[in-house]
Amino acid sequence: MYNFLLTALVVIAILIIIAVMMQPSKNEDVLGALSGGASNGLFSQQKSRGFEGFMQKVTVILGILFFGIALVLIYISSH
Repeated sequence: MYNFLLTALVVIAILIIIAVMMQPSKNEDVLGALSGGASNGLFSQQKSRGFEGFMQKVTVILGILFFGIALVLIYISSH
């Protein structure tokens, strides 16, 4: 059981890296925030649509799975 969960954790970690790298960049927002300019979408409540929204959801789900499996592995290794 421990080995299976550890393998799943490594696979999910690799999938998180891939999902983060596939997300579209937001260079305009970063440049506006760093230069002090008024960024139009920095604090807006717009929901992402299409591929960007899908990748954000995938990243969140993979992150939750990663931390959940990590907590289970900690529990198993301590008992």
